[in-house]
Amino acid sequence: MNILGLVLFALFLGVALKKLGPEGEELIRFFNSFNEATMVLVSWIMWYVPLGIMFLVGSKIVEMEDVMLLVTSLGKYIFASILGHVIHGGIILPLIYFAVTRKNPFSFLLGLITPFTTAFATCSSSATLPSMIKCIEENNGVDKRISRFILPIGATVNMDGAAIFQCMATVFIAQLNNFDLNAGQIFTILVTATASSVGAAGIPAGGVLTIAIILEAIGLPTNDISLILAVDWIV
Repeated sequence: MNILGLVLFALFLGVALKKLGPEGEELIRFFNSFNEATMVLVSWIMWYVPLGIMFLVGSKIVEMEDVMLLVTSLGKYIFASILGHVIHGGIILPLIYFAVTRKNPFSFLLGLITPFTTAFATCSSSATLPSMIKCIEENNGVDKRISRFILPIGATVNMDGAAIFQCMATVFIAQLNNFDLNAGQIFTILVTATASSVGAAGIPAGGVLTIAIILEAIGLPTNDISLILAVDWIV
């Protein structure tokens, strides 16, 4: 199944429906309702995820000839993912903030301790949004007209961490299957991870589901996603 092609078709269909104006509003409302219903179904399924992950990971461990190799590989994957988040969130983003505002980025980040804690506990950008809006307005003095316009968009679209995690997970699965990635496939991973992270749901393990799009795009099996689900809460 050409999932990447389906995603691109959906993007262009959305643009076309918007260009139609009032004539396309009914179909847009239908897709919005369908999306909300899907999110409800996903939230129900998430209650059974721990049990399902246990059996999926168990079956994968049984299939492995060298269990220690699997555990070591997972450890390296976790370390690489966390390192990527630290470099991006602790170095690159503060540098961009300083270059634009000429202010100390870490004093700004100190005002966001509560939403950071909420994000770590819930693994959901959507669940963090209310506390993020409150803290950024009260602690950092951002105008509410700006925060209440930008933050909901950022919580849904600007998922840099999800893109980093998806790239790492794809490379990990490729190495696990002894699959050599060429330059074209690496470029495909980067582009697809960026595009799919934009459409990922802001719910726990929402980014894991979109890894299937990337794996399909470069021809890798999707059954190894169960290993990623087992450690998703860490990375």
